[in-house]
Amino acid sequence: MKSLKFLVTLSLILNFGLAKSQYISTINIPDKSKPKVTAENDLSYRYASGISPSKLRDHLKVLASDSLEGRETGTKGIELAAEYISRHLRNIGLSTYKDQGTYFQPVAFTFSKWLDTDLYVHKQRFRLLWDYIALPEDNENKEIIADTEVIFLGYGIEDPKYNDYKNIDVKGKVIMINKGEPWNGKTGFSYITGTADTSQWSQDLDRKLKIAKDKGAALVLIIEEDIKKTVENNRRRLLSPFLQLGNLKNPKLATANHAFVSSSVAKSIIGTNEKKIIKARKSISKGKPSAVKLPTDFVINMAIDRKVLEGNNIVGYIQGRTKKDEYVVVSAHYDHLGKRGDEVYNGADDNASGSSTLMELARAAQQAVLEGNRPERSVVFIWFTGEEKGLLGSQFYAENPIFPLQSTVANINVDMVGRVDDKYKNNPDYIYVIGSDRLSSDLHKINEEVNQKYTQLTLDYTYNDENDPNKYYYRSDHYNFAAKGVPAIFYFNGTHPDYHMTSDDIEKINFDKMANVGKLIFHTLWDLANRPERIKVDRNNK
Repeated sequence: MKSLKFLVTLSLILNFGLAKSQYISTINIPDKSKPKVTAENDLSYRYASGISPSKLRDHLKVLASDSLEGRETGTKGIELAAEYISRHLRNIGLSTYKDQGTYFQPVAFTFSKWLDTDLYVHKQRFRLLWDYIALPEDNENKEIIADTEVIFLGYGIEDPKYNDYKNIDVKGKVIMINKGEPWNGKTGFSYITGTADTSQWSQDLDRKLKIAKDKGAALVLIIEEDIKKTVENNRRRLLSPFLQLGNLKNPKLATANHAFVSSSVAKSIIGTNEKKIIKARKSISKGKPSAVKLPTDFVINMAIDRKVLEGNNIVGYIQGRTKKDEYVVVSAHYDHLGKRGDEVYNGADDNASGSSTLMELARAAQQAVLEGNRPERSVVFIWFTGEEKGLLGSQFYAENPIFPLQSTVANINVDMVGRVDDKYKNNPDYIYVIGSDRLSSDLHKINEEVNQKYTQLTLDYTYNDENDPNKYYYRSDHYNFAAKGVPAIFYFNGTHPDYHMTSDDIEKINFDKMANVGKLIFHTLWDLANRPERIKVDRNNK
């Protein structure tokens, strides 16, 4: 599962401000006085019953072995995992997608990190993550940017109502700007909007950076009053190599190279010209742009290391009998954190457990095909890469779907199903269910009905609460389907002290519990694939 710390976009979600949950967050305990269906002539029971602890163990002991070196995206370890999973699909006879002859959907990732970045003003060194911040993925590779002056350019705005660039040539120059826009101190109105509302110049920093690029500026320094907060919000992105989708080795960005600088850096650049800056700011406060050329010995190194990593989503396919153009997608991510020195993050629960379960779900469904009981709808099994890097494999699929998303009935996602958390240490027959009622009341109802009929697990919706501080709904691959309007259900066992640690090993997996969860998932997918009408999208998921 994707760590909360890595998700930059979650800051927006956390501030969404919904006071009352509109989604179920209770616990469903099945009526165990009613017998489970165990008849062999019931196809769902027949094929689900073949999902056994021993088969799951066989897969997981390979995927979570030291020899796969933690399955990090872009490494030999994940390639070995992909070979193992695809070999299993060939052995059971699962079709490749669209007769491609391969189970692999290639996904390119660009790895960006600073090779070197130092900022000097009058030979005084300022430090990245202390005095300034610049993100390698947002900048072009420039080993040295140096100048003998920096131009203070107000807010860096070019607008019919206010223009900082008027009569100023910034080609090849370093400019320094403030965030926001100019305001009339008497009326409290923006000089640009003429109202108390901000303009796009305040709301979209890229707008300023694009103008600077078009004007030929070599670098934009943005004065950041709270540099500590900006650093904390982006520290993880800088301390870990950043991955982006696509081959972006030599990007041509629409925005100028830029860095956010502290007030200390800005004061060093201003030096003895403080009075000129004060005068310029007074002029700007009256709606009159005023630039100041600041003699400065300025140097910054922006050397970037960019490498393109090739990965693969793994896609297997069962064509439906009568509704072959409608698809049920079942997914799990097979990547993890890799190695750090000699320590291997095997990720037995996260997510060798989900990947192994998906392998058994595919085998069970294919067994039905071999026995002449092909499902009515098509079923697609996908193992995603790059989940730990920001849900990138599923994002790539959602943006480049092999099977049309408008024809995708639902996504069933399996991420961490092999452990028991503290809450259920005395009752391993449970599973947390997330997202089932967010887009479709049908999907939620189906899962509960098949659970009562076949497996009778405790279904805990605690983490389905939209105000859940963990935000698990946004942290696994199903979210990229839900964001496109595809109903999604996510099965999850909860966290434990070994989450994202080297101690997440096979010895701690509960295979009996894992098999029971796998059976529930099979019953849900089988119902979705065979019911007469596709489920309705009848909920509004904001």
